[in-house]
Amino acid sequence: MATHETVDEELWTEFHRVVNMTSRELADWLRTREAGPETEPLPDQAGPATGRKVLAILGKRKSDVNENDVEVMRDVVDRVHASRRDDLEPVAGDAGWRQGLMSLGHDPVKPVRD
Repeated sequence: MATHETVDEELWTEFHRVVNMTSRELADWLRTREAGPETEPLPDQAGPATGRKVLAILGKRKSDVNENDVEVMRDVVDRVHASRRDDLEPVAGDAGWRQGLMSLGHDPVKPVRD
């Protein structure tokens, strides 16, 4: 089992700030994104791997986060910051940009949690 030292407080806080979708919103989005006219994946296999990992992390306590989770958290924080201004103020963009961020758990038109 991981300890609190596995993920530092700054990363934990920033991850939960940039991931501004709830686990339900993210799960619904991943299923919707993957649904097609001919086929729909199993709910726990819907969406890109990173989105599924973010969803799993949202269901964990800090003490249950492992090293792989920490890597995903860093990656998501870095990717969201690379695509957004530092203040993360709500902003509309093109559909592909927004959908890509939403697959990471970040909706750019939704206010970020403080």
